[in-house]
This record gives sequence, C-alpha cells and structure tokens, in this order.
Amino acid sequence: MKYQVGDEIIVLHSNEEGKVIELLNDKMVMIEVRGVKFPAYMDQIDFPYFKRFTEKKLVPEKKAPAKQYIDQVPKEKPKPNQMRVADGVWLVIVPKFGLDDFNDEVVDQLKIHLVNKTAQGYRFTYTQYFQGEPDFELVNEVLPFHDFYLHDIPFEAVNDGPSFGVDFSLLEPQKQKAPHYETQLKIKPRQLFQRIEAMKENNEPTISYQLFDTYPDKAEEPEKLELGSLAARGFRIYDVSKVRQHLEPARSVVDLHIEKLHHSWEKLSNGEILGIQLQEFEKWYDLAVAHRQPSLIIIHGVGTGKLRDEIHDLLKTRREVKRFINQYDPRFGYGATEILFQY
Repeated sequence: MKYQVGDEIIVLHSNEEGKVIELLNDKMVMIEVRGVKFPAYMDQIDFPYFKRFTEKKLVPEKKAPAKQYIDQVPKEKPKPNQMRVADGVWLVIVPKFGLDDFNDEVVDQLKIHLVNKTAQGYRFTYTQYFQGEPDFELVNEVLPFHDFYLHDIPFEAVNDGPSFGVDFSLLEPQKQKAPHYETQLKIKPRQLFQRIEAMKENNEPTISYQLFDTYPDKAEEPEKLELGSLAARGFRIYDVSKVRQHLEPARSVVDLHIEKLHHSWEKLSNGEILGIQLQEFEKWYDLAVAHRQPSLIIIHGVGTGKLRDEIHDLLKTRREVKRFINQYDPRFGYGATEILFQY
C-alpha cells in the first residue's frame, strides 16, 4: 500500500499538510490536518516531498524587498475573517472497507462520529441501542465546529436494528434556550445498505444524518393563576391530585386503523383519515400520561409509513417520552410502536 500510518501528506486541492492516522481500505485513509480528522481518497493526497521536488513552485520566490522607511509603508487593507457556515449537528457514519475471501470489497465496520457544524459547544449523553436495548453509552462534550469520534459498530450488527439517542445541553447555558434537547435516530438495515451503495457510486466518503439544525429555544411557561382570588369570586377550585379519579380509563394498546375509528371511512380523503388517526393518538397518549402509565403501544400499521412518521415526529418533541421503539413484534409485525415513558 502506498501510505502507512504516520506518513506525512499534502492535500492536493488546498496544499495543506497533514498526516495519515488510519488506513480505511485500499482506496481511502483517515487523515489529520491542523487538528481536524476526516477521510480522504488516496488520489486526493500526495507525499509533500514528492510535490515539492517534482512540481514547479506555485508562487515564485520573491527577492528581498528594498529598504523602506516608515512614511513609505502603505496602510494595510482590512481582510475579511474566514467565515464558517452553521449547518446543525450531524451523526456521521464512515464505513471501513476490507476484502473477503474472493477479494471483493466489503464493509467490516461502521465508525460513528458526532459532527458539530454550529458556533455553540454542547454536552451530550450518547446511547446506542440494539433491538431497543442499550449497548453503548458515552457522556462527553463537543466543541463548536468540531467532530467527535464515538465508537465502532460491527457491520453485521446492522441486522439487529441499531438506533441512536443523544441528549444535548449547551456548554454555556443561555436563558432563552432550552435546558436540554433530546433526539433519536433509528436506521433500517435495508436503507443503510442502499445509502452505502449510493455513497460508493457517488464517490462520497461518509453517510450523514442531521440530528438538529438549530438548538431549540426554551418553551414559554404558562401564566400562573391566582387561585385565591378566583375562589373569592365564586369559582370552584378542585384538588389536582384527585383529577385522575374523574378521567377516562387509559389503554395499554391503541389500534389506529381507520376502520376501527370511523364507520364511513371509505368516503374520507387521505388527509381526513390522517387527521382522525392523529386525533385518536393524542387522546390516548394524553390519558396514558395522565394516568402515569409506564408504556403505551400504538398500532399504526405498515402502509406507506405516513402515519408512523407523523407519530414518531410528535414523540421526538415530548419530554415525558424516554424512548420509543418500532421493531418486529409477533403480534403486530412492524406495524406498531412501543412508547416508554419517564416521569
């Protein structure tokens, strides 16, 4: 192989010097340039001494300037700072390739990175799951415009349905920003295989999933009512601790198939059907939380996945949701999501 770990290299398109820190496969290496690590194809780099002695100098040598006096030196024009464009926080997967017994290129491992493309630093708690069970956890910090290597996943483990959960908080808390932000990502094996094939065809080094674009603002707190003045004006004041006694009983399993919810569903449009299903979901979700249930199973079916995706997007914003799992179940196949609550 042309390069070895520790070799000094130069990036051809930018003329920046760095070094090789890892061999990914016979076409790619992981390099470090000015403290930043990223993968590169071998035809994008070269040995610095080879470039110095085999190519013409891009900038001709300048002769020593003639002696100047202070009144002859022109004022320096201000130069704009190099701007970094904010683009959210990403979970980046770097496939590491190897050769099988038939000398075909195959993926051995997936290297997982957290990439911060924002001007803010974050503390994070990262948890990786297989089949809904925690397999790896890490608590650390990622600085502005930096990437953070998390861990490796054996490629064969993709069939176990890997999912990722990250809870973020600001390194420098701000009053107008949320105290924390939690997000989850689940990768389906078939979709990942397709992304890897597309990555190879497009000559791309990584697969990226955006976790969030902008760190959210703090939710506005509702105005507090003065209960004493309301009671004095004749309003009845009830003990909230006893409110559950008057609630409708909750369910542990809710079926959202439209034929179970509406007797004339054939006459409804797709938008109307989706609205009825989401309204029913909200009803039983709120009752489950009010009764402080530990879990709730929502049967949404498979279909086009529109109802499932809408429900998952809602669950990502609910603070009382510890995590949710959409995996094969003998009773429902892949057509149900289990919600686990935290209070």
